[in-house]
Amino acid sequence: MESSGDAAGADLHLDLAAARGRNELVRALHESIRTGRLPAGTRLPSSRSLAKDLGIARNTVADAYGQLVAEGWLTARQGSGTVVANRASTPPAPIMSLPQAKNFRYDLTPGSPDVATFPRGEWLTAARRALTVAPNEAFGLGDPRGRIELRRMLADYLARARGVRADPERILICSGYVQAVSLLSEVVKALGGTTIAVEEFGYSLHRDVIQARGLEVAAVPVDELGAQPSQLTGQGVLLTPAHQMPTGVPLAPERRTAAVEWARDAGAVLIEDDYDGEFRYDRQAVGALQALDPERVVYTGTASKSLAPGLRLAWMVLPQRLIEPVIAAKRTADFQTATLDQLTLAEFIASGHYDRHVRRSRLHYRRRRDRLVELLAVRAPDVKVAGISAGLHVLLDVPADADDIVTRAARQGLGLATLSNYHVNPTRSTRQAVIVGYGTPPDHAYPGALDLLCQVLGV
Repeated sequence: MESSGDAAGADLHLDLAAARGRNELVRALHESIRTGRLPAGTRLPSSRSLAKDLGIARNTVADAYGQLVAEGWLTARQGSGTVVANRASTPPAPIMSLPQAKNFRYDLTPGSPDVATFPRGEWLTAARRALTVAPNEAFGLGDPRGRIELRRMLADYLARARGVRADPERILICSGYVQAVSLLSEVVKALGGTTIAVEEFGYSLHRDVIQARGLEVAAVPVDELGAQPSQLTGQGVLLTPAHQMPTGVPLAPERRTAAVEWARDAGAVLIEDDYDGEFRYDRQAVGALQALDPERVVYTGTASKSLAPGLRLAWMVLPQRLIEPVIAAKRTADFQTATLDQLTLAEFIASGHYDRHVRRSRLHYRRRRDRLVELLAVRAPDVKVAGISAGLHVLLDVPADADDIVTRAARQGLGLATLSNYHVNPTRSTRQAVIVGYGTPPDHAYPGALDLLCQVLGV
């Protein structure tokens, strides 16, 4: 007799053949249990409920249950229903996983801020306020460019903090900076482009994204004055003019002008990656390249360095002619970036929390960089610090083989990177230099990280 809880039990999604007989049901249940889709302890529906769901006779289900109980795959107790038995089963095939970052005791690889400083309390306050005042329509599908509240806040902030000539109608919110590169690459190709040039030193992921969109990647040489304008090519060029990643030099004033003039003459677009433009420590930050010609420069920014990479929030300020093509690309990519995160960041900026957090962070990272430079001068005087006082990383020219230093550091639990790791063709980078990301370690770990770094570099 069935228990009164006939509807109780797991909702089963069984792949049955058209015949829907006892053998097919036994096979489907057996496969679901064997592969772990129905783990031990799962309570199955009553024979009456499952028969109704599958459109088959109740006796067919009861017979299938009975066979699997006899074989030890199921257990049945009066008043408790039918349950998947606790038995050894063949584990499912392993799932392919992405490679994991090495687990260093001290991680000084570049690219991330000190996430321990993320302003949780202020962010929570902003989120509550944003959720309270958000209109109902904010929770539906909206403008692929993003919420107007955030675009207005960004237009104001970027104008006063980075000198960007911004208008809310020209701003598009992205789900992280990688998506910005992807969308722009897609548009360049759709408009007939074949090549996007990048600085010879930079993130390999950005090059991979460009190539994944079917474009060629050309390398632009970089020296102590930044990217060389005479070597610009293609229909688009990705630049880091405020603070070249990772050499640490700004694009010289005359080269900024030359790059914009080249873009006008070539009918190309410059993609300005302003990844850490807010963090300049020795002087007022250089304004955005985009201000020289908003119709030839796409300004791109991100919250990954100023707040946290996990937020996956970035933005573009687009030339007029690219607005519609980029919106179309965004619509087919993911349609829109998460609304609540956008509303929260808009409130975070409007309340002044963002400006205060950036000021605190600027002081925090400046102290870290100063301490690093001071210690190196005493304990590793042969190491030369390159680049301007800015950002979350520093380039160190070393008197020994950089690869050997990084390998030796890794053996001792210290994560570093070499300059060649960032070159378009690593085998052609002959400069012996190590990149130290001083933003990542939390405060309690930073002294230990610096001590070990000096030990490795001082050998």
